[in-house]
Amino acid sequence: MAEGALTAEVILSTTEDVLRRYGPAKATVVDVARALGVSHGSVYRHFPTKTALREAVTQRWLDRAHAGLSDLAAGDTPPPQRLEDWLAALFEAKRRKALGDPELFATFSVLVKESSSVVATHISQLEEDLAKIIADGVATGDFTTGDPHRTARAVFDATVRFHDPAYAKDWSQPDIDIAFGAVVSLVVSGLKSTR
Repeated sequence: MAEGALTAEVILSTTEDVLRRYGPAKATVVDVARALGVSHGSVYRHFPTKTALREAVTQRWLDRAHAGLSDLAAGDTPPPQRLEDWLAALFEAKRRKALGDPELFATFSVLVKESSSVVATHISQLEEDLAKIIADGVATGDFTTGDPHRTARAVFDATVRFHDPAYAKDWSQPDIDIAFGAVVSLVVSGLKSTR
């Protein structure tokens, strides 16, 4: 590969392929460089450490997995429906990743555990999305809460079975959609204002 064509995006795509092939325990920066046909120093010019590279590829994966959630949170559908749609989109994104490419999902589940700051930032963004929807619901009179941010955290925690990779084995069970619907219905009902 020509040195000028080596971009962070090319390195991240190749890193994902290398992780798929070797797994997170065995994949090295040298493996990534070899797959790119460059020296490992060329990779380090874009990502100064192996940790930085792994965090960047984890961030990229999380961003792609959850693309569109912030737009959905900022939408103009009624807040109760928007909350249901947002939770369903999060669950479907996780399920699609887990069941569509289980090896890569397992690899990224390991990387997510290593990248605590990346994950913390990502979870904060998801909670901000929820807080936006909940605050909009308070403004329209659909929801009642004194603290949309605390309530967002509670909603995130209440639905953990449907977005935490630790529960991925459950996501192919035949009754999982019924269980998801019941939890979401309970959450939305619990937030509704009694006018």
